Amino acid sequence: MSTNSERPNQNEEVDLSTLFKLIGAAFDRLFNFFNSIFKNTFLALVWIIFLIKKHIIVLFSALVLGYLIGIFITNTSDPEFESSVVIVQNYPSGQDLYSLVKYYNDLIKQKDLVALGQALELDAETTASISYFEITPLIGGNNNLVVFNDFLLDIDTLATPKIEYNDFVENIEDNTYKYQKITIQSKLNRNYKPVFSKIIKSINTNPYFINEQKKDIIELTKTKEALESSLIKSDSLKNTYKRVLEQELTSNNSSEIGITLEGSTAKKTREYELYLKDLELQRELVETTRSLLDKEFITEIITSKQDTGVTSDKNEILGLKLPYSLFLSFVLFLLTSAVLLGSEFLKFIERYKPQITKV
Repeated sequence: MSTNSERPNQNEEVDLSTLFKLIGAAFDRLFNFFNSIFKNTFLALVWIIFLIKKHIIVLFSALVLGYLIGIFITNTSDPEFESSVVIVQNYPSGQDLYSLVKYYNDLIKQKDLVALGQALELDAETTASISYFEITPLIGGNNNLVVFNDFLLDIDTLATPKIEYNDFVENIEDNTYKYQKITIQSKLNRNYKPVFSKIIKSINTNPYFINEQKKDIIELTKTKEALESSLIKSDSLKNTYKRVLEQELTSNNSSEIGITLEGSTAKKTREYELYLKDLELQRELVETTRSLLDKEFITEIITSKQDTGVTSDKNEILGLKLPYSLFLSFVLFLLTSAVLLGSEFLKFIERYKPQITKV
């Protein structure tokens, strides 16, 4: 009996020992995996540092040469001027606005200056001086939160799946932002306010948006009239209560009053409810009036940076706007680094060429 009872214990000890060995081996493999990643990353960084140290003179020369070439080009080439405005979209006109800017840029690329001049009502010299149009959304502060909140209010959250804020921000299109900045870059220092006004006019004369504006104005006007009528009726009801209270104070017999109230507490409660109702109606009237004013224009200019253009010599790289001299210096440095890396990589491959030929 004792022999039979000891066998299961020995089997359990063997199984546990095997299990612990498997777990230990798994941890060893995991540790070796992360260790190899860390080791290879460290070796790569060290290799890059030694490569920079080896070619420090060449890389520094590329930086200086790019900077000097950039200064030379900036001083010898015609200056570029920028004019910009900030607009607000009271209707979802972003798609049309971006398409219009793209159309103007396409005309510039195709050198169809006649069509561009006719579209913008510009003379030939001014039209030929325009380098490009640019439109970008103004994103800052809580703009994304406001857009996300408006999006949730417009959709049925019960019928649609839950939408996360981060997913919304990643998939939102630039043209959906309410505030947009339009920039014109030109070789001539001109006042381009008429051009911006022409762009806005093209959007404001869109038949679809005009029809939507008309419907909104009619709806808001009727809402405003209804609120004003409700306020008049509320004032009339307050005056009635006021007369009742005055009669009750001057009369010794409350039964002579045509309208009776259920005690002083009830009278105060009804007066307070009327007061709160008035505040609510006035608040809605103010909001409706503001919405009515906002719907007066489909798209409008809210600020202009300047009457004439300002000199611009900046280029964008990796999300940063740099002066042309620094931009060219950085680009030449990157190109030189890429060439050196490619050269070192080819030397590394050459070491294994004999082994490859033998195979």
